[in-house]
Amino acid sequence: MRTTLVVAPLADHQPILYSFRRCPYAIRARLALAAAGLQPGQDLELREVSLKVKPPELLEASAKGTVPVLVLGAQVLDESLAIMRWALERRDPLAWLAGWSPAQLADMDSLLAANDGPFKQYLDRFKYPDRYPGEPASTNRLAGLTILRRWNEQLGAGGWLLGDRPCLADWALLPFVRQFRQVDPAGFDAEPKLAALQAWLGRFLASPELAAVQEFPWAARTPWRSPGLLYHLALRQEWQAARADGVYRRSTRGRSLEEVGFIHLSNAHQVEATAAHFYGDLPAGAVLLLTIDPQRLAAAALEVRFEQAGGGESFPHLYGPLPLGAVLRAEPWLR
Repeated sequence: MRTTLVVAPLADHQPILYSFRRCPYAIRARLALAAAGLQPGQDLELREVSLKVKPPELLEASAKGTVPVLVLGAQVLDESLAIMRWALERRDPLAWLAGWSPAQLADMDSLLAANDGPFKQYLDRFKYPDRYPGEPASTNRLAGLTILRRWNEQLGAGGWLLGDRPCLADWALLPFVRQFRQVDPAGFDAEPKLAALQAWLGRFLASPELAAVQEFPWAARTPWRSPGLLYHLALRQEWQAARADGVYRRSTRGRSLEEVGFIHLSNAHQVEATAAHFYGDLPAGAVLLLTIDPQRLAAAALEVRFEQAGGGESFPHLYGPLPLGAVLRAEPWLR
């Protein structure tokens, strides 16, 4: 018997979700939030992050610095399963969590523990063998397959882990099985004694649920720009020259630090307009967006002043050359 939960109202503040498109933990959190009927831009703010350039707001919310993180005002959920349960306790129209017996709920917990514990450990060692010297990838692949074969047997009866309909455990495990397959798709697809599991994963890969949370608005192709960081648009060839020289000395397009006296920077909300005004005529790939850590500038005794420019708007200006170590990320600018 399925139980329909009453939708609990959101708090006065809008939840903030820190996510990363390819992370399986973040994928399963997005799946549950979407299943509960929440939408980015309407019911929550979604902030796609680069795991190499973690925004200070993420680190302030959770010292773990991993995704997903759901900020609910003073409450912070920084475990993907906690986010899934929070979403489904608000609304669970597909009965991923509701309507199961105590024994079935215990079975779910056992499956989740096996996935997040030993299976994830084998997956990491199979996927990233260079990080685990002395542990052959083939050994960890076989250990992971042993667990997958147990799940295959459980799927045989009704096509889902607990019978003829999906539960929380299905949606929580599938992103990790997907990642396991991605390491060696041909080998996975040719693996014997996994027919039920291969079909289960195939349905997931073709599902509208996965497609939805892997595209905008659930998954942006570029990271969210943090107000706690600074930004600079650079010509690709000038940035390449700076990497060779060890320091960047360009102020803006066509002008050097020596000519202007400072390097033009932008706040997060100013990047779009700056790019359109000064670089809008250039082809794709000609311009890079540099993400700069103001704390590293301060540590290098470099001064940033916020001064008015044309139109009276205040912009950050760096008085001195930009050290390469203060640049957290250099990525092609995408309009």
